[in-house]
Amino acid sequence: MSGAIDSGPAAEGQRLFIGGSWVAPDDGHYAVTDPATEGLVGWAPEASRDQVRAAAAAAREAFGPWSRTPPQERAAVLGRAADVIQRRFLPYAELAAAESGATTATARGMQVGVGAARFRRYARVEPAEQPLPPQINEAGPFGRAAVMGALAVRQPVGVVTCITSYNNPWANPAGKIAPALAMGNTVVVKPAPQDPLSVYRMAEALEEAGVPPGVLNVVSGSRAEAGEAAVDCEDVDMVSFTGSTAVGRRIAEVCGRGMKRQLMELGGKGAAVVFDDADLDSAVSGIGTTYSFYSGQICTAPTRVLAQRGVYDRLVGELAALAGRLTVGDPREPGTVVGPVISAAHRDRVEAYVELGRKEGARVVAGGERPPCDRGFYVAPTLLADCTADMRVVREEIFGPVVVVVPFDDEEEGIALANDSDYGLIDYVWSGDVARAFRVARRLRAGGVGINTVGRNMEAPFGGFKKSGVGRDVGSYALHAYSEVQALVWPG
Repeated sequence: MSGAIDSGPAAEGQRLFIGGSWVAPDDGHYAVTDPATEGLVGWAPEASRDQVRAAAAAAREAFGPWSRTPPQERAAVLGRAADVIQRRFLPYAELAAAESGATTATARGMQVGVGAARFRRYARVEPAEQPLPPQINEAGPFGRAAVMGALAVRQPVGVVTCITSYNNPWANPAGKIAPALAMGNTVVVKPAPQDPLSVYRMAEALEEAGVPPGVLNVVSGSRAEAGEAAVDCEDVDMVSFTGSTAVGRRIAEVCGRGMKRQLMELGGKGAAVVFDDADLDSAVSGIGTTYSFYSGQICTAPTRVLAQRGVYDRLVGELAALAGRLTVGDPREPGTVVGPVISAAHRDRVEAYVELGRKEGARVVAGGERPPCDRGFYVAPTLLADCTADMRVVREEIFGPVVVVVPFDDEEEGIALANDSDYGLIDYVWSGDVARAFRVARRLRAGGVGINTVGRNMEAPFGGFKKSGVGRDVGSYALHAYSEVQALVWPG
């Protein structure tokens, strides 16, 4: 299989989506490569700075009318877009798999399926105002007591730039676009350069659903210029970014100078604290998702395992056995569990970390060698044991199918090791003592903690402590993220 996909306009050269029109890129096109086969998926447009600014200007012009559109009408557009996505589910999933290297099941269920579900979620209209209890001001501005009523109202921020991640070209963009539009914002999307074509299909679905011109704009590019212009443009009021902490820091500096609102979902090095009394089958299954889910290219992965000494050897053995059983190869094949990483450069980066772990003294228990695949950017599921907290492979985000294991003695040490990280996105606790699991979870400095599970509640707030990000989204929290709160006060 060549990996080439007939993806509509992408087959001849995708156009940008600016102001409701499909526009030829000023700077030509660049190739989108299938990481499983190294074949050509399609040609993505290279937007110029001026075209990015034009997209932001179109969003600014559209903001007034869209923000005044009744919420029910905005929601109806999102619902119709979900219907369009559902009708084109299989070709959209095929394209997503080709761009991202995801397995067929992941592309269908966790990419396009979740993307459609997020549009449906934000097609549900929620109250935009909250009455507050009356308050008696003992000494008002005129020297006498007064009863004051108040209403907290959510208002849209304005023009939002959404910069999305390469590991999920459907769920991640939909999780930004849908709540932002539902709240009455207008949007400029700058997709990840590795897999932008799916985001243009999302734009087509919204266009067919009746989104007005300028409300949604998509501009892509393989160079830094497009992203920089999408952040520093004066027409942009907010930036929502998913990606590395290093890039997030640079974006935050620009946002700070312009007093722009920001939502940052950045890196992670999730600790999985496994106690002696844990259900090991559950722990191994959960930690093993680091090997298989997006080939470890996900910030929420439990990549940093902290195992109590009584269960350490058995846990290492079972994680190694699991790694050896997982089939690595073409993600289109039914038996494949571990697909490729996104690019040759990223494969080299992950392999360099494994070699660094060896040099630091870690024991390579599983993996550590490149799989024998003729084409594609594959990394074998790898387990590094006997690690210590000061190793770079323990402290830094590898973003691949690599798990590191560190032993600990007692509860206090396990908590200390878990919190000894620059990151704090999602941590995990496995223990048969549920009271202890919740007690430990409350002491972990992370935005979320999975207790005896790696599953997520999609209405729970999502975001990180420390260098893992700023702000929260998902569910109703995303509506707050893409809104400003206005207080209306009157004499009661």
